[in-house]
Amino acid sequence: MFAKGRISRQAHVDLPEGTFEEEYAREGFSGRYAHLYRSRPPVDWTRIEGPLRPHALRLLDLGQPGGDYLTHRVPFLRNEDVELSLASVSDPMPYHVRNADGDDVLFVHAGHGRLETDFGPLDYEPGDYLLIPRGTIYRLSPRSDTRLLVIQTRAEVTVPDRGLLGQHALFDPAVMQVPEPDPEPVATDPDREWELKVKHRGEVTSFFFHHPPITTVGWKGNLTVAKINVRDIRPVMSERYHLPPTAHATFVADGVVIATFLPRGLEIGDPGALRVPFYHSNIDYDEVLFYHVGEFFSRSGIEPGMVTYHPQGLPHGPHPKAIERSRSAVRTEEQAVMIDTRRPLDLTDEGRSVEWVDYWRSWSAEAEPAPARDGELVG
Repeated sequence: MFAKGRISRQAHVDLPEGTFEEEYAREGFSGRYAHLYRSRPPVDWTRIEGPLRPHALRLLDLGQPGGDYLTHRVPFLRNEDVELSLASVSDPMPYHVRNADGDDVLFVHAGHGRLETDFGPLDYEPGDYLLIPRGTIYRLSPRSDTRLLVIQTRAEVTVPDRGLLGQHALFDPAVMQVPEPDPEPVATDPDREWELKVKHRGEVTSFFFHHPPITTVGWKGNLTVAKINVRDIRPVMSERYHLPPTAHATFVADGVVIATFLPRGLEIGDPGALRVPFYHSNIDYDEVLFYHVGEFFSRSGIEPGMVTYHPQGLPHGPHPKAIERSRSAVRTEEQAVMIDTRRPLDLTDEGRSVEWVDYWRSWSAEAEPAPARDGELVG
């Protein structure tokens, strides 16, 4: 390791007076790195010309809940490995669906209901992650207007290796719930048809049956639909050092990391420790953050249901007001889902249509928050 100029011996602690620390890191905070101690914040820009810029999306403006899950599943960011969508559903689906393009992770932002699957049913509520392997038949039957963050991955979604923390860190696999099928055979009806819509390479093909498409009476194995609520996730904490976002990884797939930010104690064990995310340039990953509920202490002007998106190589970090608030804070109450992607993401036209275009100005201490929105569906 090399060290030159005015530096801190311990990352994120006791920064030299008048400096701003930026972590310039490879491999998502696990590879080679440099800590740059700057006299001005790395986001102290006055203008940006060109396509590379931070983005914030008012995701709930993509449409009101509707009855057709596939029609009301609106992609806002995508690449070769993952597609991020908002799905809005208010009525039980009149058909079943099978996604042949990838695994589906549904994060429930709002609403209650039931997920019916090949493996059996699971009830859902806000804060649930619903993991649906590729090729599984399923159907949503909401009891109230439902908003879902849908993360479709090309590769299989798994739980990350916890390493030295042990396999029960963050959550014990035993807290994940799996469904149980009805052991009774389904009845056929020659006078009625049930529709199964299969999504393959972005197109939908319909198959019709004289019985419900879900016919499972039993199953065994270790590949299944599963559910976990954020209240059953126990975040890793440190009183004297601000941990990188990857410490909160919940699920992984090839080229994708899904992490959960949850209420937790802040770094109060050392007066010199940062209590907000450090400025960083995660130069090998795009970073997306979906704000679920709570007080988002590292950002001003952010409301539940919004998404921020920071492309690779673009420095970002806490807003000035958040830094001031953190000096007396002892705890954060936010709940948010982070998606980091190895390959660069592309904003869809729908995503651009709900963008807060002046978000790049929000690091200014005088910046105005995003315009208020009526009728939020939260929790």
